[in-house]
Amino acid sequence: MPATPSSPGSGTGTGTVTTAVPARLDRLPWSRWHWMIVIGLGTVWILDGLEVTIVGNVAGRLAEEGSGLDITAAQVTGVAAALYVAGACSGALFFGWLTDRYGRKKLFMVTLMVYLGATAMTALSFESWWFFLFRFLTGFGIGGEYAAINSAIDELIPSLYRGRVDLIINGSYWLGAIGGSLLSIVMLDTDIFPKDLGWRLSFALGVVLGLVILLVRRHVPESPRWQFIHGHGEEADTLVTAVEKEIEEEKGEKLPPPAGEITIHQRKSIGFGTIAKTVFGRYPRRAALGLALFVGQAFLYNAITFGFGTILITFFDVPTGSTGYYFAVIAAGNFLGPLLLGKLFDTVGRRIMIAGTYLLSGLLLFATAWLFDRGSLSATTLTACWCVVLFFASAGASSAYLTVSEIFPMETRAMAIAFFYALGTAAGGISGPLVFAELTESGVVGDTALAFQIGAALMCAAGIVAAFLAVNAERRSLEDIAEPLSAVRPEEKSAGN
Repeated sequence: MPATPSSPGSGTGTGTVTTAVPARLDRLPWSRWHWMIVIGLGTVWILDGLEVTIVGNVAGRLAEEGSGLDITAAQVTGVAAALYVAGACSGALFFGWLTDRYGRKKLFMVTLMVYLGATAMTALSFESWWFFLFRFLTGFGIGGEYAAINSAIDELIPSLYRGRVDLIINGSYWLGAIGGSLLSIVMLDTDIFPKDLGWRLSFALGVVLGLVILLVRRHVPESPRWQFIHGHGEEADTLVTAVEKEIEEEKGEKLPPPAGEITIHQRKSIGFGTIAKTVFGRYPRRAALGLALFVGQAFLYNAITFGFGTILITFFDVPTGSTGYYFAVIAAGNFLGPLLLGKLFDTVGRRIMIAGTYLLSGLLLFATAWLFDRGSLSATTLTACWCVVLFFASAGASSAYLTVSEIFPMETRAMAIAFFYALGTAAGGISGPLVFAELTESGVVGDTALAFQIGAALMCAAGIVAAFLAVNAERRSLEDIAEPLSAVRPEEKSAGN
């Protein structure tokens, strides 16, 4: 059903338009078109996981004489990690604003190119300041990716599948982590590559894979939801009509009629003041929920996974070139969590699953800290404990991105993702690596156990907040969960008749 203009200029200008585009998208069955979206947008998290894991695993090698850099392991897992996260926070805010203003497609192309360029420059590092600078810029690109891609995914995926798809895509980060772990084993083998070359080739391989993703991503369309609100109603209708025709041919049957329309005032952009007033004034409980979820998961992941290799080397005398085996195991647990639990977020429900995964992972981490402090763990059993903890934590962490991308109005979506990602990650992801690097570098078991306990406490706190404040968004349209700011209310329609 095409958009119906209620006033002139609803094609590429601004006016009032009635459209069934959201309902048409939500009633689509799963198809090859949706797989194209998932592959084109979701695979970049594999690159992110590849890169972050490589950095964690090569920290010990970079600190060795002959690596080509004058840098310590603590600087890699502490300063460089914090700069990467600081860049991600800055990039999320900068590109998030541009994403809501200029569209999802333009920005998810730009952010990937920034990310790839900075990664290539990291491979060419010759001084520590150069390494730090391009870690920041790599993070700047990936932060923009989080805002642009999560908003696009949720607007293109039908409501019936939105939870599981979002979780699995965000969880695919850990496929990259597995690859990065195993790749580092080969690249750090001095019988194959010199000390000053292997780690550089690891980053270079990430660039090559990213270029392949860039080619695939060219075919991913703009969000029709963004189009019809920003004065491109006819383009949105044309796109959705083409998708409907493609899916009907694939399935061999007609699609059911869409379940409703929405009338909106089209607009070109939304100001920061309106966004802030909406997020914190209209939805304060949802804002508190988003902040709690991001702080908890950001501290746990950015603090502890950045330094996992250092823990193995410091406390269990694991050789630098072997840490990748252990990290590959916990990365597998991380990916299996969203993969196996994702469907439950659409069936059992958001509130139960979000609160449950946060609380359970936090309690299991407390148990791990207790065992570690007692000296009851080896490198193998610590890895096993972490694998179980992160099976649940990964599903919870991925649900944080799902939550903030679906509980705020369409016009604020990318900025909301950017804001909560930046604020939560700044609180847990910048301070976390710095504090954790200091604690693990001390070589004192109690200090590292304390870091575990801090991460566990924040995860449990976020789980309790979710138990009270999480929104039951499963199987509901985005427009039903949070009415667009541009929506025309019934009383306005009556006044106009």
